[in-house]
Amino acid sequence: MTNFPSDFLWGSATSSYQIEGAHDKDGKGPSIWDAYCKIPGKILNDDHGDIAIDHYHKYKEDVALLKQQGFTAYRFSIAWTRILPNGKGEVNEKGIQFYNDLIDELLANNIQPWVTLYHWDLPLALQEEEDGWLNPKISYYFEQYATVCFDRFGDRVKHWITLNEPWVVAILGYGQGVFAPGHISNSEPYLAAHHLLIAHAKAVNVYKSYFKKQQGTIGITNNCDWREPIDNQPKNIEAAQRALLFFLGWFADPIYLGDYPQVMKDRLGNRLPEFSELEKSLLKDSSDFFGLNHYTTMYAAEQDENAVETSAYGNGGLSEDQDVQISQDPNWDLTDFNWAVVPWGCKKLLEWIADRYDNPPIFITENGCAYHDKPSADGQVHDERRIQFYKSYLEACDEAIKNGVNLKGYFAWSMFDNFEWASGYSQRFGINYIDYDTLERIPKDSAKWFTKTIKEHQERHTLKDKVH
Repeated sequence: MTNFPSDFLWGSATSSYQIEGAHDKDGKGPSIWDAYCKIPGKILNDDHGDIAIDHYHKYKEDVALLKQQGFTAYRFSIAWTRILPNGKGEVNEKGIQFYNDLIDELLANNIQPWVTLYHWDLPLALQEEEDGWLNPKISYYFEQYATVCFDRFGDRVKHWITLNEPWVVAILGYGQGVFAPGHISNSEPYLAAHHLLIAHAKAVNVYKSYFKKQQGTIGITNNCDWREPIDNQPKNIEAAQRALLFFLGWFADPIYLGDYPQVMKDRLGNRLPEFSELEKSLLKDSSDFFGLNHYTTMYAAEQDENAVETSAYGNGGLSEDQDVQISQDPNWDLTDFNWAVVPWGCKKLLEWIADRYDNPPIFITENGCAYHDKPSADGQVHDERRIQFYKSYLEACDEAIKNGVNLKGYFAWSMFDNFEWASGYSQRFGINYIDYDTLERIPKDSAKWFTKTIKEHQERHTLKDKVH
């Protein structure tokens, strides 16, 4: 039986580009995702987030849905280019006003705002003119942007996240080229990651130095999937640990232990940048909590040159640097993203974090699943698989807490149907309902997958109906 602490935080999460829309309204500048989505063939069905679910204009309705679902916290991200259209320079007051209105609406409904400063939507001007996260100056621009946000919103926002999943920015954006800005390289990911970490440290330093009176907390959110040794052979146990260090330790070790994992230094040589002593001091202890996004688990083994990779998801880093082979158990249930449902992996990862990093306060800032949740003939969403997913992962979280892990909160991904990056609108994360108003708000030319569902059920439901 689960028994979460009375002060355990329950929330849901989104990101700006995935839901806001209004991509060129009220002074907002273009981001790298605005540009990347316009390149033919980069996004499934050539979908884009120009309108998405139009949260920019419908935020009051969306906050009402949050309240209706009983959430006490909402994690959302700020679009950098809505605040600073060119990434630097003059502040866009209409963008400030939008987030002020959203924050005030949340607080009026007794929902805590948890604000992420960067969820992958880098200002396009900084990419084109400054080489994005490959330029050391990017940490200065991020520091200035963060300062504006702390100054304008910090009187009401008491929980900040600097970066969401810097691993994704580095590996998918600068290594594998499947996310914006679309670079393919075996060295750029380490440079981009280095600058992301320094940017985080500088933003935290500003917050701690000049905004103490706001009495808030600030941290970073990293993503990681559990890596279970495929058997008890020492080489495979070591491979699983190496995979975790290349995945999570890459970003967490500098913050909690003061530098990159030794295994990365040994294997990467001069492709892994070095921190100065000042940078190390800024990074060390620069997160008030451990933000974790977790979705799945893989088996790990020492790389076999003759083996065939059984998962397209990736092994947590550049494979040629890790020498780790990953695989799935064929008996595991899979989501529509082909991500394995393995609740015990969540528990093991939480315990690994607690052991390696001296049991910091942990918030699961994303966890969820993608399933085809088309209503049945009775108009209801009989969402047994998603319900079972959440039940099993929350039971795993409860077990971790009972084992001493300092887990303080849980955010379900995602609160709303959204633009799912390179997968466009073809798959959906969701909680336990389908929101017909939300579906209708997605532009039909960017939501081909939804069209049939809308047509089949509009006769039975008004646009304001919510099916639970």
